[in-house]
Amino acid sequence: MELLSLQNISVAYEKNLILKDFNLSLNEGELISLLGPSGCGKTTTLRLIAGFLEAKDGKFLFQGKDYTRVPVNKRNFGFVFQSYALFPHMNVYDNVAYGLKLRKVDKSAIAKRVHEMLEVVDLKGFEKRFPGELSGGQRQRVAIARSLVIQPDLLLFDEPLSNLDANLRVNMRVEIRRIQKQLGITSVYVSHDQEECFSISDKVAIMNKGVIEQLDAPANIYKYPATEFVARFIGFNNFIDIGEMHDDGGVITLQGAQGTQLQVIHRSGYPLTDSMKGAIRPDDLMVAIDSECTAGIGGLTAEDVAAGRNLIAGQVKISTFLGRSYQYVVDTALGEFTVNREMEMPFERGTAVKLVLPKEKVVLVRSSK
Repeated sequence: MELLSLQNISVAYEKNLILKDFNLSLNEGELISLLGPSGCGKTTTLRLIAGFLEAKDGKFLFQGKDYTRVPVNKRNFGFVFQSYALFPHMNVYDNVAYGLKLRKVDKSAIAKRVHEMLEVVDLKGFEKRFPGELSGGQRQRVAIARSLVIQPDLLLFDEPLSNLDANLRVNMRVEIRRIQKQLGITSVYVSHDQEECFSISDKVAIMNKGVIEQLDAPANIYKYPATEFVARFIGFNNFIDIGEMHDDGGVITLQGAQGTQLQVIHRSGYPLTDSMKGAIRPDDLMVAIDSECTAGIGGLTAEDVAAGRNLIAGQVKISTFLGRSYQYVVDTALGEFTVNREMEMPFERGTAVKLVLPKEKVVLVRSSK
């Protein structure tokens, strides 16, 4: 059931328009992440939902009611800040209880709910400690407990793990997902960290210049980016300009520059347009010498190899050791391609090679031009 809906929202800072005709919906019980580069509008969207900002145009519906002009203190939303925002002179119990005391909740009810929340965030027994006596991860769990104890209708996270070191971030994102699923609380999560968002979210909205470029399940975005911007953002380094394109029942034949011919198995379901590009990750692209380019490599048939289909000739320009593999920059008639390959004896600079593009690994995306 739809819980939250932003409809044709516009937000501006003075004359600088951040969001224009922005739309987003969220179902009850979901955790949706807003992901994108700095300045894309993700934090603005979160602050708008929280009530810290007012929309210039459009409508914000929550539980079917118009929340567009509802002040922040009238929205029963929990907010987890990047900086924890704990009171240093209060112990853990009083920090968590603060919101309930403002609501003049009965003392016995406060004690019951505070202890319940501390158990949920695995901080039972920490009631008398002060923020300065806690680790970063523990302080963030106190902040989450404080937001949850008021039994919010919606939980908002503003880059909550950015102040933690790498190991703590991994542990805390598991905890956030566990807590969110255990309580079934609808949540909006903002981060610039792709791995973090993908690991905890039911859906991810990739934002660019105040627009959602793609909203989908993390696995779908990872496999099938819809646009060139999304593909570049999630690690597709290699792009192929397309001249002509022919659809033969889901197998797309592409004519690229310099007589290059590719076949692609189109699985994303996105409609094909005249402004498409081919995209492939460095780990999915293969690099080989001529003698290795036989039927079976990269799923190519003998006919593919004979016709040079899904094969691009090139020369190794840069070789970089990555530990388990080598990364090559290969210069071709279509431009430079980046490819990773595990091997004991690396290709030397200047080696003539062929790039193999497996049909099921090339993704068609809408060009950003």
